[in-house]
Amino acid sequence: MMQHMKQWIFGGTTLASVPADAAMTVLRVVTGGCMAYLHGLGKVPPSEGFIGYVGKLGFPMPEFFAWCAGISELICGIFLALGFATRTSAAFILFTMCVAIFIAKSGEPLAEREMAILYAAALIPFVVSGSGRYAIDRLIK
Repeated sequence: MMQHMKQWIFGGTTLASVPADAAMTVLRVVTGGCMAYLHGLGKVPPSEGFIGYVGKLGFPMPEFFAWCAGISELICGIFLALGFATRTSAAFILFTMCVAIFIAKSGEPLAEREMAILYAAALIPFVVSGSGRYAIDRLIK
């Protein structure tokens, strides 16, 4: 019992372990689900205000890039939550979060960029290591 507790507190787990895969699944579902529902759903289709905002950021073809951001957050968020095309979906969302951090929120206090930074940090493991054990991707391999 004490050894298990010691291992739990001080030991590490590998991505091949069931607890690590379960934790990655929770992170993937919450990150993708929140991205899709809380951010993407309101951007598809993009409103005139959002298209104007994208244009003010300096993007050419602001309607196209507004659609790209919305689809990235909504569709790729859903795909991430499901564990479908995980690396690609996470990469698209990560790119969108980098735009938020370094372009849209550039010059703003760190607190204003915090959410995009946290999403970006949560996405990096999925870009690097994929979906984990409990995902649609595992059924396709």
